[in-house]
Amino acid sequence: MFRELAKQLQFNRTNNYPPPMRIHFNPRQSVHLLLTLAIAALACVAVARWWIEADSDGRIHHSAINTPKRKVGLVLGCARNIYFYHRVAAASSLYKAGKIEFILVSGDNHIATYDEAGAMKASLIKRGVPEGRIVCDYAGFSTIDSIVRAKKVFGLTQFTVISQEFHVRRAIFIAKRKKIDAIGFCAVDVATRTGFQTLLREHLARVKTILDLYVLHRQPVYLGDPIQIGASNPQFPATTSTNLVASTKPERILAR
Repeated sequence: MFRELAKQLQFNRTNNYPPPMRIHFNPRQSVHLLLTLAIAALACVAVARWWIEADSDGRIHHSAINTPKRKVGLVLGCARNIYFYHRVAAASSLYKAGKIEFILVSGDNHIATYDEAGAMKASLIKRGVPEGRIVCDYAGFSTIDSIVRAKKVFGLTQFTVISQEFHVRRAIFIAKRKKIDAIGFCAVDVATRTGFQTLLREHLARVKTILDLYVLHRQPVYLGDPIQIGASNPQFPATTSTNLVASTKPERILAR
C-alpha cells in the first residue's frame, strides 16, 4: 500500500498535479471561536431574561386578595408533578376568592394516554371548583399555543395567567405581542435545588420565545371551532381529545 502511495505522489509531481490539500488545525483559533459562541449565547440568554422580566413588571401578583378580578383564569399545563399541584392550588384559591369566574385549563393531549387539561380539571373538582366552571383546552401544546388559542378559539382578550412566576412572565410577554390584556397570578414556586433543571430550561425557553415571535412567527399547531366561555350551556366541551388526537401529528408537537 505504501509503495502504491509513493508511486502516486511521484506521478503527481511528474505531471505537475497540485499536491493534496492539507487541512490545518489551529487550536488557538478553535478556542477563540468556542469562546465567542459561548459569550454570544450567554448574551442572548441575558437579553431575553431582562426583556421578559422588564416587560411583565407591574402585571405580576402573588396574593389572591390583591389580584384584580377577571372573568377567566388561564392555567398553563404541565406533567403531574409538584408544579402541577401548585398551579391547581393557585387556580382554586383565586376562584374561591372571587377573582375569576371560570377556569380555562390548557394542556397537552396529543395522545389518548396523556391529558394535562383533563388531569387539571379532575384535580380542581376535588378542590371544590364546580365542574361547570372549568373549561378544557386540549391543544395547549406550548405556552404560545395556550395564549393564542385563548384569544382565537375562546374569544378572550383579557384574562389572568396562572402558573409559577417564571412561566407567568413569559406568558404575559407573549400575550402583549398578541394584543391581549393579561395579568399573572403566581403559584408557589419550587425550591431552586429541586427546580434547577426547569429554571435552566426556562432560560432557553425565553430565547426561543423571542425567536418564535419575531423570527419564526410561529402559530398554534391546532385551532378549531370558536368556543364561548360562559355560554348558557353549563358544560364547555372545547376541543374533544378524540378529535384532537386524530387531527394532530405528534411530530409537530413542540416543547413547552
